[in-house]
Amino acid sequence: MSTPVPPPWPHCAHGADPTADRIGCRGIHVPGHTACLAHLTHTDRHAYLTGLAPGTDIDLRGTGFTRPLLQALLSAVHDLSTGVTRFGNAQFDSATFEEPAQFESAVFEGYTSFVRATFTGFTSFAGATFNGDARFDHAVFERYTSFARATVKGYASFESAILTSDTSFEYATFKGDAWFESTILKGFTSFAHATFENGASFESVAFEDVASFHSAAFECDASFQSATFRSGTRFESATFHGDARFDSATFLTADRLGPLVCAGRLVLSGGKFGGPVTLSLAARYLECRRTRWAATAELRLRYTTVDFAHAVFEYPLTIAAESDPFVLADGSELAEGAFAGAPGAGVGLASLRGVDAAHLVLADVDLSPCLFAGAVHLDQLRLEGACTFDSPPSPAGRRRWSLVRFTQRRVLAEEHHWRAGRVGAVRGWNVAVLGAGRVGPLQLAPVYRALRKAFEDGKHEPGAADFYFGEMEMRRHADDIPRGERGLLTVYWALSGYGLRASRALAWLGTAMVATVVLLVAFGIAQDTPKQTATGTVPAGGGEVTFTIDKDDPKNPTGERFTGERFEKALNITLNSVVFRSSGQDLTTTGTYVEMTSRLTEPVLLGLAVLAVRNRVKR
Repeated sequence: MSTPVPPPWPHCAHGADPTADRIGCRGIHVPGHTACLAHLTHTDRHAYLTGLAPGTDIDLRGTGFTRPLLQALLSAVHDLSTGVTRFGNAQFDSATFEEPAQFESAVFEGYTSFVRATFTGFTSFAGATFNGDARFDHAVFERYTSFARATVKGYASFESAILTSDTSFEYATFKGDAWFESTILKGFTSFAHATFENGASFESVAFEDVASFHSAAFECDASFQSATFRSGTRFESATFHGDARFDSATFLTADRLGPLVCAGRLVLSGGKFGGPVTLSLAARYLECRRTRWAATAELRLRYTTVDFAHAVFEYPLTIAAESDPFVLADGSELAEGAFAGAPGAGVGLASLRGVDAAHLVLADVDLSPCLFAGAVHLDQLRLEGACTFDSPPSPAGRRRWSLVRFTQRRVLAEEHHWRAGRVGAVRGWNVAVLGAGRVGPLQLAPVYRALRKAFEDGKHEPGAADFYFGEMEMRRHADDIPRGERGLLTVYWALSGYGLRASRALAWLGTAMVATVVLLVAFGIAQDTPKQTATGTVPAGGGEVTFTIDKDDPKNPTGERFTGERFEKALNITLNSVVFRSSGQDLTTTGTYVEMTSRLTEPVLLGLAVLAVRNRVKR
């Protein structure tokens, strides 16, 4: 059996026993005595307390307090002129309060320490003011504890404290850093309407019952990293003016989080949600990387960009933009003053990399910055409402005299990044942001293919056509296809935009028809219509006359060729060629080949134009 370690101060040692308790009472010596305040004689204790005055420094470390003893101490430092109990520097480290400890409305003017103190009864610091630092590290509160309306102007620390019953910090104000790391809160805990002005850390805190931060105001960064919420959480109407970090936090049975406002980054990365939950958040940026969702979940968001990379969920999960302000339980709207002047309340998705999208639903979300490469089952992704994608650069963003034009379509952000990184890239493609990585056509082709199927399954054929165009573009630029196939795809792209650009096919058709007309007028139509000649021989004795009808070969034109008559004939031949019909006109040898070529190419171009129109209007 190890020997208990004595305290670092001269202690009372009352009741010490060499065979049982070698240390005895741990109370510090009262100045001028060899006993603690609890074990002084009545006369000496009275003399000590009488010598105290409001604002006096107190050092009663290790002392055991009964209710009468604590009341006598409070009376000794009570200021009759103001009606306020005032301490200077107050040290109660390892003190024991065996009865209700009531420091209500007390003022601690200097450094205050209750490190490792034990409160076995009701404890109240309600309305207390701590003008300096206040430390309650490793303290144990066994019954209901109240810091309601308390004010801590310095550093407040409850590191590794244990609060075994209900605790109230309602309307408390922490002007300095508030440190609750590794605290265990076993009862209902309320920070409703509390204000944190400089810093708030709840890292590794265990909230074993309901935790309420209703209408709490964090005017600083707040950290709940690795915190555990075993029961419900109430952050309704809470406001974070800085960042709010819930990295690796665990929400076992929380059914909702919010509605709350976060003007900075709200980080849930690595967090775990054990049950069905609804998150209602108005945040500048929401980071949900590597989160795990063990049940259905719904994220209702405003003003937010979401990073959902590598999140894991096996049940339906919805990310939706909320068009109207959140409505609180009392019917009022959530105050969103932190976003005053924002251009809109839209929601964007930054990344779905590493996500299994089989159970994911996106509603009214801006997907223009989203990184998709690495996601699986994108063909089962459901897009509801007005989900938007990026588009190619518009002529307005480039030099007006540039001959390069991009047909508008849905484009993935990663295609933007790839094209912007190519040698001689056209201005207007978006450069990759830091951490986006580099992907190329080989990785993007299957992404476009999967999204095309998702749109087809949703009966959104025009959208599917855009992703088919993107898929074909990536195939055309991929490094793993033969040169001949790349050439064929290039021709297909140039003639009709992969059967999706009717204007391009019609332009080529018009060009082919004009070329056919010009060639026919210049070389194809004969000089004159050949005359038929009948010749025969009359037998000497009479009888049947046999005639041979010949026709002259068409002659190449000479003289004036571009006449109205010749143009009309050429146009008639060309129009018949478009619908794969023969005109029946007499043509020169050159004209015959021109017509044959026209009858082969122009119907194909017309068919591509019809196909493109069909792909854009099909439902």
